[in-house]
Amino acid sequence: MNDTASPKAKSGGWLNLLVDYGPVLVFFLVYRHYSPSGHNDTVGEVLAVVRGTASFMVAAVLALVVSRWKLGRISPMLWLSTVLIVGFGGLTILLRDPVWIQRKPTAIYIMFGAVLLIGVSRGKSYLKVLLEAAFEGLNDAGWLKLSRNWGWFFLVLAALNEALRHYLSFGDWIAAKLWLFMPLSFLFTFAQIPMLLRHGLAQEAEAEVLSDPPHE
Repeated sequence: MNDTASPKAKSGGWLNLLVDYGPVLVFFLVYRHYSPSGHNDTVGEVLAVVRGTASFMVAAVLALVVSRWKLGRISPMLWLSTVLIVGFGGLTILLRDPVWIQRKPTAIYIMFGAVLLIGVSRGKSYLKVLLEAAFEGLNDAGWLKLSRNWGWFFLVLAALNEALRHYLSFGDWIAAKLWLFMPLSFLFTFAQIPMLLRHGLAQEAEAEVLSDPPHE
């Protein structure tokens, strides 16, 4: 069974990244394409946001299909993220208010952070469930520490998202989502590897840790 599963796991690294971050990139590109050149064109700005949001929702659903088709699974985190994308995206389109799509990451970060930290307080690693025990060899103590660290990191990201939402334009906020939050997540994930190795993570599983970190 392990022999048949390993090729998919090895080839899924780049595909995981595409599934996780592809919809955000689509959102960014569509919004930039339709974004008005004039700063006072409120109607044009709203239309660009609506078109970007609609594309974001479609891309998120396609990511689910690709994940099921190519990876053979849809992770619980991807399910939840897609549901919230569609929900908050629908509100954005219905109410013509960009703030709803901006609040979506905050809602996910707070939800994930709270769930993980509550689990740690009870001696349980819900991250192990969310990631489907993907990190080979990691012991229970390592899962608990990883859950604790990601729990606090998610809350920091929630606060950062709210700060950027208040102080940046919508276009700059989208750029920050792509060029700030994604590198921060990878740097944080990379920083966890020494601790994970001390708690039994198999050397060959390091690539999977970096290719499929928790995300919103």
